[in-house]
Amino acid sequence: MKFDRRLILSSAIAAACATVAPAALAQAYPTKPITVVVAYPPGGDTDATARMLAEKLSQRLKQTVIVDNKPGAGGTLGNSLVGRAPADGYTLLFTPNPFTTAPMVMKLSTSASYDVLNGFEPIIKTSTQPLVLVAHPGVGFKTIPEMIAAAKGGKPLTYATPGAGSPMHVVAEWLNRSAGVKITHVPYRGVGPSVVDVVAGHVNTAWVTLGAVSQYTSSGRLVPLAIADAKRSSLAPNLPTLVELGHKDVVVGAWAGFFAPKGTPADVVKLLNGHFNEILKMPEVVEKLATFGALPEGGAPEVLRRTNASDFEVMGKVIKELGVTAD
Repeated sequence: MKFDRRLILSSAIAAACATVAPAALAQAYPTKPITVVVAYPPGGDTDATARMLAEKLSQRLKQTVIVDNKPGAGGTLGNSLVGRAPADGYTLLFTPNPFTTAPMVMKLSTSASYDVLNGFEPIIKTSTQPLVLVAHPGVGFKTIPEMIAAAKGGKPLTYATPGAGSPMHVVAEWLNRSAGVKITHVPYRGVGPSVVDVVAGHVNTAWVTLGAVSQYTSSGRLVPLAIADAKRSSLAPNLPTLVELGHKDVVVGAWAGFFAPKGTPADVVKLLNGHFNEILKMPEVVEKLATFGALPEGGAPEVLRRTNASDFEVMGKVIKELGVTAD
């Protein structure tokens, strides 16, 4: 039997190239600017955090990293845009955790739909933020038990959130059910407007992220009642959790992270994960995150994968039970 030496040689070269291609890609990457999509408008904590991390990544990679705001449909338009982008490492998504829950509470068009669990490659979980319930000082209560007693006593109460279907909406309705009360939801378009109105006394209470109200709680213009984390936060160690106050399993936190389109080479994901882990250790980054009421996380891509999957399961069940929608 005769063998074609040229065919054997060309096959061997092809096999070798296939083996080293991902490594070669990671070594060459990036050869052009990287775009980080933020599915929310400029000016908020998510946008500011993305820009800070993008600047640090640009410095480390010695390549331009652009932040591109693609707001709309509760963040789902930008999320789906990245989900359909080429899986080459040049389009990334920086997103908070409504990434996981928004498709559960919204009726999405085809252009805004995406696969929460299998449509993306997790890169890194960058931070966590406690959700805090604050009250206007004129409302007459300073603790969760006092608020519940007021509601049960017939006092009409309201709570603001950054939007219907948001994690803040979910935790508020979960607390309503746990406490056996009905505090009325007043949804806003974003954290900023909800904070403005609770400070002004137009609504009694608000569920927001800690950093959004720290200046008002420290000055006495708002009263912090509790956080929705599983344990007390180092950013507000004197604030009790809902679990401590007897509301078992009422735990909803905020997190943020980077994703890439499904199929992005593993070596590129590993490279980005390594850089972001180093960035999240920088004192100036830790300090800036704290001003947003956030704590750095980091770790392997699997940490973000597990967080996303856990939220999908736990929050999905709660959202269905409570009937929470974005309508």
